[in-house]
Amino acid sequence: MNVRRSAVAVLAAIAVAGVGAVPAVAAGPSPSASTPDGLYGSGDPQYDGVWRQSLALLAQHTVKVTPAAEAVEWLTSQQCADGAFPAFRPDPAKACDAKTVTDTNSTAAAVQALAALGGHDDVVKGAVGWLRGVQNKDGGWGYNAGGPSDANSTSVVIGALAAAGTDPGSVVKGGKKPTDALLTFALPCGTAAKDAGAFAFQPDKGKLVANPDATAAAVLGALGKGLVAEAGKATGNADGCGAKTPAQGAAHGAGYLTRALAKDGHLTSALAGADPQPDYGNTADAVVALAAQGGADKAAKPLAWLEQNSAAWAKQSGPAAYAQLILAAHATGSDPRHFGEADLVTQLNATGPAPQEKKAQEKPQEKKDEGSGFGVWWFVGVCLVFGIGIGFLLSGRNKKSPRP
Repeated sequence: MNVRRSAVAVLAAIAVAGVGAVPAVAAGPSPSASTPDGLYGSGDPQYDGVWRQSLALLAQHTVKVTPAAEAVEWLTSQQCADGAFPAFRPDPAKACDAKTVTDTNSTAAAVQALAALGGHDDVVKGAVGWLRGVQNKDGGWGYNAGGPSDANSTSVVIGALAAAGTDPGSVVKGGKKPTDALLTFALPCGTAAKDAGAFAFQPDKGKLVANPDATAAAVLGALGKGLVAEAGKATGNADGCGAKTPAQGAAHGAGYLTRALAKDGHLTSALAGADPQPDYGNTADAVVALAAQGGADKAAKPLAWLEQNSAAWAKQSGPAAYAQLILAAHATGSDPRHFGEADLVTQLNATGPAPQEKKAQEKPQEKKDEGSGFGVWWFVGVCLVFGIGIGFLLSGRNKKSPRP
């Protein structure tokens, strides 16, 4: 997912044109954009504001960090009146209109974050209602409402439905459930052995092409899980193809990811004309998928690789990257505060407004200083002596000075 699903940072801008997957943009500061108050990260939020905010809040929730109120308020303010979320609304006070491009991924991520935090039932209800209303007849979802279904969008919406307390299997359109659509992206038997069990993002000119990013998402979707997942038990034989049930799809997808990670411990990606490079984001998502489907031991090798190699990528990419690593640690039962040599929680917190716990830590320190026996009572004693002295002084002055 490369700061989730190889491309969420720019997909909003081009999904309308029908392009499926693109590389993530750099998360560095934009010279033309100022960072809104309450938002995590200093990069231009045009294409990923709601997504990265949602991931940051989810990651904090998993480590029992209470986000700053302004961070949560920023996210809720992005919702349009119909319940949908765009990637970014620069002016929340202005009503959404025909030019506001909303999408299923931003909406589903916001649902998962706000449902986890609690206290935002109306926002979650409205978002889920919109998602249900834009479900395709094949049971799935595309990135934009009405767009052709894809594995990634269908999976993240499944996670949102589950997070909101709605059984994804009960959300039916045209007689099709979300997992019915999801399984249509599973590569059939007869494909290359190395691609057995993989999922495609969408058909490419009528052909399904193995996509590690889509596979990691589809494993979670097939399991009915969202962006936050814990280590689970294997749902079936990992060696297989042509999944007919969600359980088979999850098992086969995990088998494909295991093989793809076996050599180097990480997934790779490449732009046209460039050499393949390590794909940190997709590797982190594969860790979550493997742990959720087969247990933490299945994800041990890629997790260790991330612990040793992801620091520079996370620093450059920003809050969504830190969040992905925290979610990978959470899924495997690892400590994100000791992720290799990094404290991912502190690093994530530093990209946005200070969490409530961090702000509250200053008060106990003040009380501790005031509560030291010698310090407090010495101060009280001095004040009493000083007060008595002032009292005698004023008394003497009153005696010496006749009243008018």
